[in-house]
Amino acid sequence: MDTILIVVILCTGFYTAWNIGANDVANAMGTSVGSGALTLRRAVIIAAVLEFSGAFFFGSHVSQTMQSGIINADLFVNNPKILVFGMWASLASAGIWLQIASYYGWPVSTTHTIVGAIIGFGLALGGMEAIYWRSVGFIVSSWLLSPLLGGLLGYFLFNIIRKNIFYTLNPLESARRITPWLVFSVLFVLALIFVFEGLRNLNLHLSTTQNVAIAFAIGLIGALVSYFLMSRIPPSQRELIGPVVSDEVQNSLERALKHLNRVQAGTSGDMKYHVGLLAEEVNSVIKSVEQKQNVAASHSEYQKVEKIFGYLQIMSACMMAFAHGANDVANAIGPLSAALAILTTGIVAVGAPVPTWVLALGGIGIVMGLAMWGWRVIDTVGKKITELTPSRGFAAEFGAALTIVLASRLGLPISTTHTLVGAVLGVGLARGLGAISLTTTRDICISWIITVPLGAILAIALFYPIYAIFA
Repeated sequence: MDTILIVVILCTGFYTAWNIGANDVANAMGTSVGSGALTLRRAVIIAAVLEFSGAFFFGSHVSQTMQSGIINADLFVNNPKILVFGMWASLASAGIWLQIASYYGWPVSTTHTIVGAIIGFGLALGGMEAIYWRSVGFIVSSWLLSPLLGGLLGYFLFNIIRKNIFYTLNPLESARRITPWLVFSVLFVLALIFVFEGLRNLNLHLSTTQNVAIAFAIGLIGALVSYFLMSRIPPSQRELIGPVVSDEVQNSLERALKHLNRVQAGTSGDMKYHVGLLAEEVNSVIKSVEQKQNVAASHSEYQKVEKIFGYLQIMSACMMAFAHGANDVANAIGPLSAALAILTTGIVAVGAPVPTWVLALGGIGIVMGLAMWGWRVIDTVGKKITELTPSRGFAAEFGAALTIVLASRLGLPISTTHTLVGAVLGVGLARGLGAISLTTTRDICISWIITVPLGAILAIALFYPIYAIFA
């Protein structure tokens, strides 16, 4: 019977990992695809390699059985197999809800889904007293905290970029000057996420000062490389823009205006009036030509600036994908490894060892889910909430990364999914409420609200038949 349980639980864990890839990983790559910085095919390939690498090489080798103290461990002392059934029900519940959400393109929190599922089987087993409600309240508070912080930072970052680059007289020159600082900031923040979270799984026991020093060095190297690359861009590209009309035509218009002004000055009556009208028309044509020329030059510069931000966004997306694989694979293999440990040892342990092959299973599941179904959530995050360009997508991703670092250092509950979506909303609101799709935003918010209770209901509905059949 235990062999059958192990096989079925492994399949359920793989199914949940598949849906994590379809939802969680997809929403992390959505801004890059929506802005045009990456094609869907390239995003899937990059995320597949980096997510699996992060999960396999840096994924946590110890899984917390009690899932952050959500339920009372004393419930399982006399009958450890009940925890196996509960973790199985939790995995299946999370997988089902994530698949439903992914089908409709809703980016939801995998962590909240798992927490809701564990609450469900905890209620089924021991009632209200079995749940540590303070811990649950702390997690639920991230529903509001995550999108709010992400939105605020995304809003302010995009406004800073607009003011200091796009609203200047020479956007390309401003981008050349500011990009090395942006590269340093991005790499420093993303490296902090990595060294504080990913390297922690390797048990290197580095101090906070050492972690910050590593992140600073990574940021500095990136800034120096970007400074070298930016210095190769010519200071101004405006002179390379072809004129809207030829110089000869433009000079002829200006000469015609001068002649008309002379004729007007030397005449009177109706003749003076009609010549004046002609002079105004020619002057209007000259101004229109000049304005079109400036617009053409500015548009060309904006395209080059957006291309720079496209590279920045690809860089941030790669590091976020790697960090996500290192950290969030635990959402799939945490309950799985806890159940396997009990079935093989018969003991409920707070920390359950995670075999390497289980990490590989989770990584493969995540990659397959992203490749097969990830486009649905990518489409929502990248295109349906607000229109994204590389600069807007970069502001959203960097805002989300900065929020994650600040929240983790302050000990605040945070959801990566909610943070990123909030940052996208913040960037959209920077251009006005009309830039946001209120219908899509409403659907996403509803899916967030029902995630925990629905996860609990599904877990209860699955726990009882599992217990009846295998107990």
